[in-house]
Amino acid sequence: MTIMMRCSTPSLCFTSPTRRNSSLLCARCLSISTSKSEVSDEISAVTLPRCRRLILLRHAESRVNDRLTRDHDRPLSKVGRKDAISISIKLQQIGWIPELILLSDATRTKETLQIMQEHAQGFSEAEVYFVPSFYSIAAMDGQTAEHLQKAICEYSRDEILTVMCMGHNRGWEEAASMFSGATIELKTCNAALLEATGKSWDEVTSIAQSGGFYTCWPWGVEIARCGKALMS
Repeated sequence: MTIMMRCSTPSLCFTSPTRRNSSLLCARCLSISTSKSEVSDEISAVTLPRCRRLILLRHAESRVNDRLTRDHDRPLSKVGRKDAISISIKLQQIGWIPELILLSDATRTKETLQIMQEHAQGFSEAEVYFVPSFYSIAAMDGQTAEHLQKAICEYSRDEILTVMCMGHNRGWEEAASMFSGATIELKTCNAALLEATGKSWDEVTSIAQSGGFYTCWPWGVEIARCGKALMS
């Protein structure tokens, strides 16, 4: 693992797939035909946009604030620690393992990631960057989505296909809703799983604010111990 400085119950929120822009859809297969009976030995290489996945995860539940502890430094509660284990296992089970993790440097996000790495090997193999601005930007109305776009483009590379950003509300809900074009609620240790296609993250994020992300999953998936998937 490389580390550099630079939802109430855990659940995954899947947005329904949209078909409003066919150019955004993941190509699942490629068919090549020829009008001749003989097929040439030379086949032109075809470059296709690749499916890129974004996990927007809110940190696990933290302890109630007290006068002696800054909000930035609040640790996880017992419930939060259990939920962090649950979300890591479920994400690994469905194959949503990030190659790049960007997260706030608050104590509760650091502890959430540490627990996830301890219980799901894939998370310990990802590149990890703590982004201090994730903590403050989440409290600023309407600014988180654009900030996340810039951070993803700055830290990612084109060969990275799955990125996870972990942070705080209200910004994470706003960003998830803006990217997907749906209204998404993210309680503590809840994740919104989003997909789009593009040759680069620059290309993908350029259409993100118009609701360009979607998911290949045609149903809501709930991994919470109880309750409904958090999506309206």
